[in-house]
Amino acid sequence: MTEDEFDVVVVGSGGAGMVAALAAAHHGLTAVVLEKADSYGGSTARSGGGLWMPGNDVLTRAGIGGDARTYLAHVAGADATPERQNAFLSAAPEVLAFIRAHTPLDFAWVPGYPDYYPEAPGGRPEGRSIEPKPLDARLIGPDLAALATPYRAAPDGVAVTQVDYRWLSLGLRHPRSVSTGARLAARGLIARLSGRRKLTMGQALAAGLRAGLRAADVPVRLGTPMTDLVVENGRVAGVRVAEESQVTGVRVGDTTVSARKGVLLASGGFEQNEAMRRKYQDIGVEWTVGAAGNTGDGIEAGERLGAALDLMDEAWWGPSIPLTGGPYFCLAERNQPGCLLVDATGRRFVNEAAPYADAVHAMFEAQLPAWLVADQTYRDRYLFAGRGPRARLPRRWFDAGVAHRADSLDALADRIGVPAQALGDTVRRFNGFAASGRDDDFHRGDSAYDRYYGDPRQRPNPCLGALVRPPFYAFRMVPGDLGTKGGLRTDERARVLRPDGTAIPGLYAAGNATAAVMGRSYAGAGATLGPALTFGYLAARDMES
Repeated sequence: MTEDEFDVVVVGSGGAGMVAALAAAHHGLTAVVLEKADSYGGSTARSGGGLWMPGNDVLTRAGIGGDARTYLAHVAGADATPERQNAFLSAAPEVLAFIRAHTPLDFAWVPGYPDYYPEAPGGRPEGRSIEPKPLDARLIGPDLAALATPYRAAPDGVAVTQVDYRWLSLGLRHPRSVSTGARLAARGLIARLSGRRKLTMGQALAAGLRAGLRAADVPVRLGTPMTDLVVENGRVAGVRVAEESQVTGVRVGDTTVSARKGVLLASGGFEQNEAMRRKYQDIGVEWTVGAAGNTGDGIEAGERLGAALDLMDEAWWGPSIPLTGGPYFCLAERNQPGCLLVDATGRRFVNEAAPYADAVHAMFEAQLPAWLVADQTYRDRYLFAGRGPRARLPRRWFDAGVAHRADSLDALADRIGVPAQALGDTVRRFNGFAASGRDDDFHRGDSAYDRYYGDPRQRPNPCLGALVRPPFYAFRMVPGDLGTKGGLRTDERARVLRPDGTAIPGLYAAGNATAAVMGRSYAGAGATLGPALTFGYLAARDMES
């Protein structure tokens, strides 16, 4: 068994882990990042890269303020302690300023992307989310090749931001969507011809943090899976990692990486662990879009040391279409006019445009399977699951039973196995709401969040459009997720806690390896990454003492 030693050992190379290592290095500690995959970035690199970090200087410059404490308390409720909520909100501005100072990253407000509950106390209809500005890939140097791939890659050379996606989702329906598409196509052509690639969203965030680590001489060891934690004299003192033969690639033993100050578990959730998902959520792994390496290693290692677990039945849920090439996490598709969701009874069961976690919570209460039902006008107008308006849908979707098409609602009901009378009544009632502009059943379009991905040209409600033009379509919807959000219980200093509330000495955790500070809800776009980066930073600062 070989051994080396650092002040801080970080397990996981997502945003939480990289910020922690960067903070440790810039505050006088030695640090190393251990990553079991052959690429770095984890779920961060796969994400939209948005950050919900109220009070930061980017928002201040944009004139965005508000009572974030009241709002977060409303959203998280009793599932996250006031101490953790306040620690996050107090430190978030400092963390973002630190990242901007020590990486090539800069950020911009996502204008008009509302908090997910903008009408709640302290909520903001104009939103508090920020995203990375496009990052020149040349700044990443030799680390670009090892950057984890995005969840859904844009065409080669095209750099799409969150702001861009909002308008692209409207297809050819709005002048700004057309101009956005033309601008991105031109930018992509220039990038290909000049070789100047731009990174956006989670790719930019992960790559920019990695560039900061290289500048700070912090090593990132890829292909280095943790096998267990090392405890000495009652304190977590390091990590054991698998050691493989350079010839055969077979594990031949363990290497110990010692930590003088502490170990941070930033190893992600357990969305890809079949046994854990069956145990805690009665669901499998086939509908998640989380990173393949997120198998709960850190959570299980902490639990073996007596750590408490919370929110293990929760995830960053989102209604998804189980396409043949993998699940598609729906953002805009549910909000746009001309579609509705029904369950196996043929009835609506939710505000289709609700925040995605709420929509899945409603799915679990409904009679599954669920179906997104739309008409041809909807298909002619809007982007759908990455397919352009009027584009022919793949035959394999229909062959797999993911998509169905029929010339009448009765025929469509027969194909998806729901009562025809119920589906017809549901559509007729919904069409009445579309005409009046008011959804009396589920209030779709009442919230500013509902309307963000709606159609500004649709009157009187940008989220409501009648389903009248055949053929009609039905797409199977399942309770997918971006990753799990339950895990190790931590305190306001990111220390891992036992059931009695005492901290396990030397052990810290951040990101999806922990029970989320958002509780069972979701404050806004970036409410996964914002707290992850913040608690990673707080862990590193606590290890200084």
